[in-house]
Amino acid sequence: MKTSCCYRPLVAVFLAVAIVARAESPAPSFKVGTAKRDITPKEPVPMWGYGARHDALSAGALDPLYATALVIQADTNKLAILGLDLGRSPSERSLQNIRQRIKVESGVEYSFIAGSHTHHGPVLELADEEGKGKGKFDAAIRYYRQLETGIVVAVAEANSKLAPAKMATGSVKLDGFNRNRHTKIEPKPVDRELVVMRLDDLSGKPIAVLVNFAAHPTMAPASTLKFSADYVGAMKAAVEKATGATAIFMQGASGDMSANAGPNKGYEAFGAALGSEVVKLAASLTTREVAHPSLVVREERLKFASRTDLSNPVTRAAYSIAFFPELVANYVEEYAGGVRPRLTVALLNGDTALVGVSGEFFCNHAIGLKERTRVKQLFFFGYCNGYHQYFPTIEAVAEGGYGADNAVAPAEVGAGEQVMNVALIWIYQMLGKIK
Repeated sequence: MKTSCCYRPLVAVFLAVAIVARAESPAPSFKVGTAKRDITPKEPVPMWGYGARHDALSAGALDPLYATALVIQADTNKLAILGLDLGRSPSERSLQNIRQRIKVESGVEYSFIAGSHTHHGPVLELADEEGKGKGKFDAAIRYYRQLETGIVVAVAEANSKLAPAKMATGSVKLDGFNRNRHTKIEPKPVDRELVVMRLDDLSGKPIAVLVNFAAHPTMAPASTLKFSADYVGAMKAAVEKATGATAIFMQGASGDMSANAGPNKGYEAFGAALGSEVVKLAASLTTREVAHPSLVVREERLKFASRTDLSNPVTRAAYSIAFFPELVANYVEEYAGGVRPRLTVALLNGDTALVGVSGEFFCNHAIGLKERTRVKQLFFFGYCNGYHQYFPTIEAVAEGGYGADNAVAPAEVGAGEQVMNVALIWIYQMLGKIK
């Protein structure tokens, strides 16, 4: 088509405007920021992790508990990763309060909020209602409000410190740091993978080290009624001292994984030894600027039938004796409509998958998912965005034993496998390989 002379100036103007607009529009950015807050309860409250304690109150702390926040901005989307020195993530009510506040106050729409699974943290399931904690455990109720504020403030500070960053991920198989505590069948599955995300500023100075490993933090004596981050706290301290970066720990699929002390007796020595491995792995990684920052997140609550009927008065009475009545009353409410675990999946920069599940998944779930997803690196976060107890594999249920029986694994048989299949489909859809 021939362009008449009178239109040529207009075409030139439009082209010039388009070129200027393209030049002025900012390139997608990749930024990170970190912060942490002390979330150790200041008053005596019931302790989480061991039923034999019942409602015995805490008596101080061996070491502090922290909420450590990593905020990542990829293009215009923001994601918060919260590592908490707690037995689980906050209760559903607290979780929703926290998420609403960080969205309003910091513009952070997506989050992975997870407990390290220390068994020396506070009980988080009580509520400000008669028969569910009010009147008897008011200190715990007060603590939940303090916890929510601590997390929100940590995210706000991390968000305020967002700065351009470089990124690298990597993993290594560690021998002797964890073991399968459940099965008696050989070979016993063990997820030995230590996964690290290293984030530096543009000059190469470390900002954050995100650590993902699977091992129960149950090394501090159960009889000790004092708060402790267990080996996780010692590991983070070792990493921060060596690198100058903020260390964030996210527990893996440790439903059947125990820490294996080996020559490192005590949680402090074990944590320091694990921290040394983290530092070694992080130092081997070369961070690079992210060419095409992107973040896609999907989250849903799935629903499964329960193998445990807490509405049955006899069953409820048995659990109330094993734990304590106010705690069980809150679980009755949670499981009234079946077991509803939350699955959160994110694809960061097109090649790094983050999978969060609200329970104690057995290690073969994570091992299988890692093998089946074709991404550069997969991080598996257990005890994340809720807590719905154990999710054993089908084989583990058939074998039986603690963690596999319905007493602590209420979701229907095969629920864990179904959750993993959903995660796998979502990741491939995010990659554009399944329409």
